[in-house]
Amino acid sequence: MTKVFGIEEIRAATASMDLTSVMEAGFVAYSDGKVVVPPVGELLFEEPPGDTHIKYGYIRDDRVFVIKIASGFYGNAALGLPSSSGLMLVFSQKTGFLESVLLDEGYLTNVRTALAGRIAARYLAPKVVKAIGVFGTGTMARMQVTYLSTETDCQNIVAWGRSDDSLRRYCDDMAALGYHVTTTRDAREVAEACNLIIMTTPSTKPLLMASQLQPGTHITAMGSDTPEKQELDSLILARADIVVADSLEQCLSRGEIFHAVRAGHIAAAQVRELGGLIRAGTRVRTSQDQITVADLTGVAVQDIQIAKAVCERLSS
Repeated sequence: MTKVFGIEEIRAATASMDLTSVMEAGFVAYSDGKVVVPPVGELLFEEPPGDTHIKYGYIRDDRVFVIKIASGFYGNAALGLPSSSGLMLVFSQKTGFLESVLLDEGYLTNVRTALAGRIAARYLAPKVVKAIGVFGTGTMARMQVTYLSTETDCQNIVAWGRSDDSLRRYCDDMAALGYHVTTTRDAREVAEACNLIIMTTPSTKPLLMASQLQPGTHITAMGSDTPEKQELDSLILARADIVVADSLEQCLSRGEIFHAVRAGHIAAAQVRELGGLIRAGTRVRTSQDQITVADLTGVAVQDIQIAKAVCERLSS
C-alpha cells in the first residue's frame, strides 16, 4: 500500500535528522558514476514568471528510485503564497510500484539545497568568515545562512535585495535569530564587506561583477538553475582559482558554469565536481587569497538521498 506523508510529518521528521552525511554520500556516489540521472525536465512560464522542474533518477543497486516535481513562481508573494511547491514520489527499484508520496510542498528541495550550500562551504570557504553576503531575501536566503552555522560562527550578514520592504522583512527575521544584518541595494557593498557570498535569486542578468570581487572570496551560487538564469558575471569564474560543480554534466547545460563555458571564459576541464572534493575529505583552498565558486544547480541524487532518509524515518 502506498504511504502518503504530509508537510507537518515531514518537517517533524527532518527536525531531528542530521542529513549532511546522507547528502555527502549522494554527491560521492554521483561523482563515482553510481547514479543514473537523466536530463532535467522543465517547464518555463513567462506570465506569471515561474518554472517547474522534474528531477529523477536512481542509485545503482539501491532499493528505490525517486521522481521529484518542484515549482517556483516568483510572484506568489503578492498573493500571500510561498514561491515554492512540489512533491516527491518514491518507487521500488525492484518492482516499480509506488511506495511513498512525500507532499513536502517544496520543503525537502529547500533543505537539500541548503545542505549542499553547507557542504560547499565546508570544503571551499575561508577559515575565517568576516561577513556573509546574501543576494536575495527569500526562503533560501534565510536557510543558506542558518545552515552555515555548523561551518562558521559568523553572525554578520550583508543582504542585497530588490525592494526595501523585502530587505526590511529579511533583516527583522534574521535579527530575531541573532544575526546582525546590514541591507543594501548596491552589489559592490556586498563584495567589499564579505568573503563568503551566497547567490539565491532567479535573476536572468548578472548581479555581481568580477571587478567588484575581493581576493579570498568564496561564492556559492544556486539561483541559476535554468539556462536562462544567471547571477554572476562569467568573468568571475575566469578569475576564480577553483570552480566546482555539483554535476559537471548538468552545469554544462545550465547555471553559472554553462554561461562561462559558452562565453569562452573557462573550459569544462577546469571544473571540479563536489563529490570528488568530499571523497578527498579536505579543504580545497591552499591560500586564503584564493577565489572559489561553487555552482549548485540541484542534482536528482540529492532528492533521492533526502527522500529515502525521510521515508525510512517516517516508516520506522
